Amino acid sequence: MTTDFTLEELQSATRNHGMPLEALAYTTTPVGMHYVLTHFDTPRVDPEAWRLEVDGRVARALCLSLEEVRSRPRVSQQVTLECAGNGRARLTPRPRSQPWLDEAVGTGEWTGTPLGPLLQEAGLLDEAREVLFTGLDRGEQGEIVQWYQRALSAADSLRPEVLLAYEMNGVPLPPQHGFPLRLIVPGWYGMTQVKWLHRITVLDQPFWGYQQNVFYRIARDEDDPGVQLTRMYPRALMVPPGIPVFETRERLLSLGHQRLQGRAWSGWGGIIRVEVSTDAGQHWQLAALEPPAAPHAWQAWSLDWEAGEGRHELLCRATDAAGNAQPLEPQWNLKGVANNAVQRLVVQVRRDLDSSS
Repeated sequence: MTTDFTLEELQSATRNHGMPLEALAYTTTPVGMHYVLTHFDTPRVDPEAWRLEVDGRVARALCLSLEEVRSRPRVSQQVTLECAGNGRARLTPRPRSQPWLDEAVGTGEWTGTPLGPLLQEAGLLDEAREVLFTGLDRGEQGEIVQWYQRALSAADSLRPEVLLAYEMNGVPLPPQHGFPLRLIVPGWYGMTQVKWLHRITVLDQPFWGYQQNVFYRIARDEDDPGVQLTRMYPRALMVPPGIPVFETRERLLSLGHQRLQGRAWSGWGGIIRVEVSTDAGQHWQLAALEPPAAPHAWQAWSLDWEAGEGRHELLCRATDAAGNAQPLEPQWNLKGVANNAVQRLVVQVRRDLDSSS
């Protein structure tokens, strides 16, 4: 695997952070452990001056203060979010961007008001085709100065689970998670969850934007228009067992009974199967799989293992209700997105360790 990280990549890495994999033990990820990706800068927003504008192909344009948004019907839901670039650093050659390994994921309890009724109040005109969401973060990418923008079809925007969120885990959104308001689209990769949201524009034609039509696409090369990225592909991750070697993060385990456990999720329906291998993929065992705590939250899995002395490579893979299964090897693409290849953990089982070591 290529390891010559550039200073530019390291600059991105220090601005963002992944979820420590030991946090997979939590059903709801603590706020400070949830992954963060800030595409441009984190804007400082005055909540008193902030307004949410709803305009475009609507019968009535709206302008709402934060207090007015918070006064609307309130719902909470657990939703697992994953960055589209999760696993990018494991591709060879490595696409140059945020060098994620496996940790760009988290499950929050998001509280806000459903988007659909707000759009219905504004009154979508007959020609409404897409809904554009604009954040307050701005920068240049691909030689284009731009606000961060993403669009959904009108039909997807009206889905009842799509949320305008102003709280995370029972507290106001932290600045890095989009204060004062962000979009939550359950099941879709993180690039869809527009943060620092301040404008919703209903369009009568498809939106063209860099984040929609250039970057977040699965493409083979620059000449390939690719496939637009939407829902998360299945992934299972394991809580790292045992204790770590500081320098390498390789795991050390004691001999005998071990419980392997983790979480699995997909945006294409529930997970129906998690398999675990303790011998680098030569043999697989079915893990016990729990139902999700909420329709769009990850599922817990576990497997009991009698660990023999020596070096072992542990793998886990998930299959979802749509029949999508994780590949054993990464599937390369130009932008390094949607790499959901199986997780691999190297462990050393040693006789000189016990549960109190």
